[in-house]
Amino acid sequence: MSDCLFCRMINKEISVKIEHEDEEMLAIHDINPQAPVHILVMPKKHLNRISSMAASDTELVGKVIYCAKEIARKNGWDYYRLVFNDGSESGQSIFHIHLHLLTGRRMKWPPG
Repeated sequence: MSDCLFCRMINKEISVKIEHEDEEMLAIHDINPQAPVHILVMPKKHLNRISSMAASDTELVGKVIYCAKEIARKNGWDYYRLVFNDGSESGQSIFHIHLHLLTGRRMKWPPG
Protein backbone atom coordinates (compact mmCIF):
# COMPACT_ATOMS: atom_id res chain seq x y z
CA MET A 1 0.00 0.00 0.00
CA SER A 2 1.57 3.25 -1.11
CA ASP A 3 0.10 5.29 1.77
CA CYS A 4 1.20 2.86 4.52
CA LEU A 5 4.20 4.16 6.45
CA PHE A 6 5.53 0.65 7.17
CA CYS A 7 5.12 -0.43 3.54
CA ARG A 8 7.17 2.61 2.54
CA MET A 9 9.88 1.53 5.01
CA ILE A 10 9.76 -2.03 3.68
CA ASN A 11 10.12 -0.68 0.13
CA LYS A 12 13.16 1.41 1.23
CA GLU A 13 11.38 4.70 0.51
CA ILE A 14 12.04 5.79 4.10
CA SER A 15 15.34 5.21 5.89
CA VAL A 16 15.10 3.30 9.19
CA LYS A 17 17.46 1.61 11.64
CA ILE A 18 17.07 -2.07 10.76
CA GLU A 19 17.58 -4.75 13.39
CA HIS A 20 16.63 -7.68 11.14
CA GLU A 21 15.45 -8.26 7.60
CA ASP A 22 14.68 -11.35 5.59
CA GLU A 23 12.35 -12.22 2.71
CA GLU A 24 9.22 -12.08 4.90
CA MET A 25 10.06 -9.79 7.84
CA LEU A 26 11.42 -6.39 8.70
CA ALA A 27 12.39 -5.44 12.27
CA ILE A 28 13.26 -1.82 13.01
CA HIS A 29 14.09 0.31 16.02
CA ASP A 30 11.10 2.43 17.06
CA ILE A 31 11.71 6.17 16.66
CA ASN A 32 9.65 6.83 19.82
CA PRO A 33 10.88 4.07 22.15
CA GLN A 34 8.80 3.14 25.20
CA ALA A 35 11.66 1.14 26.75
CA PRO A 36 15.46 1.25 26.45
CA VAL A 37 15.08 -1.26 23.60
CA HIS A 38 11.93 -1.00 21.47
CA ILE A 39 11.86 -2.90 18.20
CA LEU A 40 8.94 -3.22 15.79
CA VAL A 41 8.68 -6.55 13.96
CA MET A 42 6.40 -6.62 10.93
CA PRO A 43 5.61 -8.88 8.03
CA LYS A 44 6.48 -7.44 4.64
CA LYS A 45 3.03 -8.47 3.46
CA HIS A 46 0.56 -5.72 4.30
CA LEU A 47 -2.04 -6.82 6.85
CA ASN A 48 -4.12 -4.06 8.48
CA ARG A 49 -5.05 -5.52 11.85
CA ILE A 50 -4.95 -8.72 13.85
CA SER A 51 -8.77 -8.75 13.95
CA SER A 52 -9.04 -8.58 10.16
CA MET A 53 -6.39 -11.18 9.29
CA ALA A 54 -7.44 -14.32 7.44
CA ALA A 55 -6.82 -17.88 8.60
CA SER A 56 -4.28 -18.12 5.77
CA ASP A 57 -2.20 -15.42 7.53
CA THR A 58 -1.71 -17.34 10.79
CA GLU A 59 1.59 -18.90 9.77
CA LEU A 60 3.00 -15.52 8.74
CA VAL A 61 1.91 -13.84 11.98
CA GLY A 62 3.41 -16.75 13.91
CA LYS A 63 6.68 -16.02 12.13
CA VAL A 64 6.48 -12.43 13.41
CA ILE A 65 6.51 -13.78 16.98
CA TYR A 66 9.30 -16.25 16.20
CA CYS A 67 11.36 -13.48 14.58
CA ALA A 68 11.03 -11.36 17.75
CA LYS A 69 12.15 -14.33 19.86
CA GLU A 70 15.19 -14.87 17.64
CA ILE A 71 16.13 -11.16 17.79
CA ALA A 72 16.01 -11.37 21.59
CA ARG A 73 18.06 -14.57 21.64
CA LYS A 74 20.73 -13.16 19.29
CA ASN A 75 21.05 -10.04 21.47
CA GLY A 76 21.18 -11.98 24.74
CA TRP A 77 17.95 -10.49 26.08
CA ASP A 78 16.58 -13.08 28.50
CA TYR A 79 13.43 -11.10 29.34
CA TYR A 80 11.20 -8.98 27.13
CA ARG A 81 7.61 -8.01 26.47
CA LEU A 82 5.82 -8.66 23.18
CA VAL A 83 2.76 -6.53 22.34
CA PHE A 84 0.31 -6.42 19.44
CA ASN A 85 -2.13 -3.49 19.41
CA ASP A 86 -5.35 -4.03 17.45
CA GLY A 87 -7.33 -0.92 16.56
CA SER A 88 -6.95 2.74 17.43
CA GLU A 89 -8.50 2.38 20.90
CA SER A 90 -5.76 -0.13 21.83
CA GLY A 91 -3.03 2.24 20.67
CA GLN A 92 -2.54 1.04 17.10
CA SER A 93 -1.55 4.11 15.08
CA ILE A 94 -0.14 2.47 11.95
CA PHE A 95 -2.51 -0.01 10.35
CA HIS A 96 0.03 -2.62 9.29
CA ILE A 97 0.34 -5.52 11.73
CA HIS A 98 3.45 -5.13 13.86
CA LEU A 99 4.75 -6.56 17.10
CA HIS A 100 6.45 -4.42 19.73
CA LEU A 101 9.51 -6.06 21.31
CA LEU A 102 10.37 -4.17 24.51
CA THR A 103 13.23 -4.82 26.92
CA GLY A 104 16.02 -3.17 28.84
CA ARG A 105 14.06 -2.32 31.98
CA ARG A 106 11.70 -4.00 34.43
CA MET A 107 8.18 -4.05 33.00
CA LYS A 108 5.19 -3.06 35.14
CA TRP A 109 1.80 -4.76 35.28
CA PRO A 110 -0.80 -3.89 34.28
CA PRO A 111 0.84 -2.31 31.25
CA GLY A 112 -1.52 0.39 30.47
